[in-house]
Amino acid sequence: MNRRHALQQLGALALLAGPAGQVFAQSAKGPGFQMLDPAVPTTAKGKIEVMEFFHYGCPHCRDFDPLLEQWIKRLPADVAFVRVPAIWGNPQLQGLARLYYTLEVTGQVEALHEPIFVAVQESKTPLHTEDAVRDWVSKRGVDPKAFMEAYKSFGVQSMVQRADQTARAYKIQGVPTMAVDGRFVTSASMTGSHEATLKQVDQLLTRVRGEPRRG
Repeated sequence: MNRRHALQQLGALALLAGPAGQVFAQSAKGPGFQMLDPAVPTTAKGKIEVMEFFHYGCPHCRDFDPLLEQWIKRLPADVAFVRVPAIWGNPQLQGLARLYYTLEVTGQVEALHEPIFVAVQESKTPLHTEDAVRDWVSKRGVDPKAFMEAYKSFGVQSMVQRADQTARAYKIQGVPTMAVDGRFVTSASMTGSHEATLKQVDQLLTRVRGEPRRG
């Protein structure tokens, strides 16, 4: 899903639809990926950083997620995987990004990440709002008081702001998009399928391992 489609339908986040996301960067294009120039600094010291840019209203992200989860389980020790919610100045996406980072802080990603896709896209639950989040998590067996304390915390707000800055640095225009080592981006619009995207990431990891480490 590209940025234009997401921002055109602010009132119907759960129904967002569009072609698979595409990344536009000042880059030299390679087969199935693009190289960022300049590269984006990474924070995973001693490891190769891999990012997925996504949002919960994107049906392509939901389709991609089961494949990605299986891929994550096979990651070698030298790879650090990070999810980054896309926001693009959209208040609803900002609310969903806040929800995702609350999952991270409270250790609920494994339990609630996939159900949020279902709630947003099928049940049309407005999980970009505080009241809906409180009600929804309480029905999922989560302590709503502790969860909402994290949801409203300065730490989570800082994560949301950092996510927006990161997506801007990578010039992300569509999701799901994968980034490798701050230098390469790839997506189904470049590779032809979600499966091919993950194979492309594996190839880029092999390439990075064969090069001198940055910084």
